[in-house]
Amino acid sequence: MQSLYSKLGIIAPNILLPKNIDLRKWAVVACDQYTSQKDYWKKVEEFVAGDPSTLNLILPEAFLDESEQRVPLIQQSMNEYLEKGILHDIGRCMIYLERKTRHNHFRKGLVLAVDLERYDYHDNSKSFIRTTEGTVLDRIPPRLEVRESAMLELPHIMLLIDDTKDTVIGRIEKGEKLYDFDLMMDAGHITGYKVKDTEKIMKALESLIKPETFYGGKGNEKILFAVGDGNHSLATAKVHWENMGKKGITGHPARYALVEVVNVHDDGLNFEPIHRVVFNADEEEFFSELEKCSAESGHAIDFITKDRKGRITLNPRSNIPVGTLQVFLDEFCKKHPSVTIDYIHGDEVVERIAKEGNIGFILPPMDKNELFRTVVKDGSLPRKTFSMGHADEKRFYVEARRITL
Repeated sequence: MQSLYSKLGIIAPNILLPKNIDLRKWAVVACDQYTSQKDYWKKVEEFVAGDPSTLNLILPEAFLDESEQRVPLIQQSMNEYLEKGILHDIGRCMIYLERKTRHNHFRKGLVLAVDLERYDYHDNSKSFIRTTEGTVLDRIPPRLEVRESAMLELPHIMLLIDDTKDTVIGRIEKGEKLYDFDLMMDAGHITGYKVKDTEKIMKALESLIKPETFYGGKGNEKILFAVGDGNHSLATAKVHWENMGKKGITGHPARYALVEVVNVHDDGLNFEPIHRVVFNADEEEFFSELEKCSAESGHAIDFITKDRKGRITLNPRSNIPVGTLQVFLDEFCKKHPSVTIDYIHGDEVVERIAKEGNIGFILPPMDKNELFRTVVKDGSLPRKTFSMGHADEKRFYVEARRITL
């Protein structure tokens, strides 16, 4: 009889945690945050001050242009932390998390590992673990460079479940307390416990995929997890595993990826819009082209530049405003290769960067309660449609897992 673990594509993995170090310096925010704010990461470096830290085990996207120098150092740090016993194996388990943020939000999570065979990052996939946004394939190679040579994985991937009655995470029995500390850079507090009864968790997860939860999709639309954060990291893990499969490798820990699971209905989980900033564009030419897409009614989007603020209404080219804007931006960038876009959290950050001579767009938030139904019925959303909270509410790296034999 097929076990619930294999049926759901889940394992309780061997998890590594740091030992006898300052955890405030150990845990840093997801690598895809503060991508246009190198000053944030410089402050993190100053705070860590050479002590053991996940900062040395990841490649912040703000420094992708330094990957050639940084990747070998990441490999070196992974080896060092294992050899010196900085990381130790706490055994096969799942971890229950409680996260408090400075925004007065309280969020619950569950750390486990998922089978990459049950995940497909392509648009309109019907996989058990489904992407929520379009995957930008050229974002995978630098991440793949790190993973292919890494002994460890550290997750900032957050998968969502649609659990209206909070039957999974809300009913977890806490076991041994594993860590309890304040996060750096005024990012709140995190506490982790071993889960007492993982079989109970598996049965509760199974109950989420009954036929009445298929969201009106066509055919076999079973979906258990929707990727909330870290889609490109999960896609990278998938590509790495596929590459290993081409070499005939089986029965390998790289088949799985460590993730945090969160209930989309968690009161502490807020969907924040991800704004856009356009760099290196001729402002007059840009708005001349944008005006050609305007309409009397449609998707109203606020913009800001160095000298002005305003609102433009665009003829809808998607179901949601971010999709309409993204279509235009992609087309404009294709015509003007020197123009680039960054995806920014926070109105004030957009305004500051726009005042430096760039063009910023402030986008409205998305209703999180419609996420699963929208993904099943319409497929992937436009990339960077929403963010689960502010940048400092993102997952911080704490746990690690071996992905080599």
